[in-house]
Amino acid sequence: MSEAQTVRLSYEDGIRAVELARESIESYVRHGQREQPGSMREAFYQRTGALVRIESTRGRGSLRGCAGSYQSSDQLGHAIVDAAIAAASGDSCGSELTAAELDSVAVSTCIVRDVLLTDDPLADLELGVHGIAIDAGDRGGWLYPTIPVENDWSAREYLDRTCRKAGLPPTAWQDDDVMVVLFGGEVFREREPNGSVEHRSNL
Repeated sequence: MSEAQTVRLSYEDGIRAVELARESIESYVRHGQREQPGSMREAFYQRTGALVRIESTRGRGSLRGCAGSYQSSDQLGHAIVDAAIAAASGDSCGSELTAAELDSVAVSTCIVRDVLLTDDPLADLELGVHGIAIDAGDRGGWLYPTIPVENDWSAREYLDRTCRKAGLPPTAWQDDDVMVVLFGGEVFREREPNGSVEHRSNL
């Protein structure tokens, strides 16, 4: 297994990450424009991956968009903007986010802290600490580190569900030609649409 360098964000950095993601989503949805990070906090010049999720708060709630990458050669600020726009696009979850939905969706970000390429996922995976990214060449998918704890999943179920999200058979993580990456991440999300931000990672 191999590991990347560690990136850490303060709570204030996390608040700004969510704000930037929402600003990017709203600029794209309302005006079709790409938000510019502008003058960034020091942490946002680091080069690391960023993931963005958009969740509807209507009814029972549903995932409206998710995008990003666990690794990036871009500065964090730009990685957040790109992930947010991709999450709001029609390519993410089937239909593009609309302006009418903006006040009823909650935005979250996962800023990748470290990356671990593993050949023994069950042994290396720590629930509540690691997110999972599955890469099978033309197919891939990921899930936040906090999701298995929130849903009371076992390690095996977490791996299976990440494979299904990638459009692969549930046990594909056991195949030699499928790459499994574990990543630590700082997860920050709105408690409610446009609301205060909470830090959900327990790293």
